[in-house]
Amino acid sequence: QVQLVESGGGLVQPGGSLRLSCAASGSIFRLYAMSWYRQAPGKQRELVATISSTGSIDYADSVKGRFTISRDNGKNSMYLQMDSLKPEDTAIYYCYSHSGYWGQGTQVTVSS
Repeated sequence: QVQLVESGGGLVQPGGSLRLSCAASGSIFRLYAMSWYRQAPGKQRELVATISSTGSIDYADSVKGRFTISRDNGKNSMYLQMDSLKPEDTAIYYCYSHSGYWGQGTQVTVSS
């Protein structure tokens, strides 16, 4: 079983930055693609970014040029650097392992 723990969320002003982290347990982290999803109040969960086991990356159009996904297989960790944040980025952010596991989520609030 894989456990995923997100951290790094918080309150930030528009235009600010946050860096989310996702720490994974187990030895299979490096074998699977990882993704960040987010869910805003009253909305469906949406895919933000994906990084494959070999480092290929895809972003949702809404975050291209502002967010950067990365991973460190040696540390069993994935990251999401979020810059130029907008109020519409406010959501709970979840990490997801394509082995079938979700983290508990971390709240990101962008507000002045």
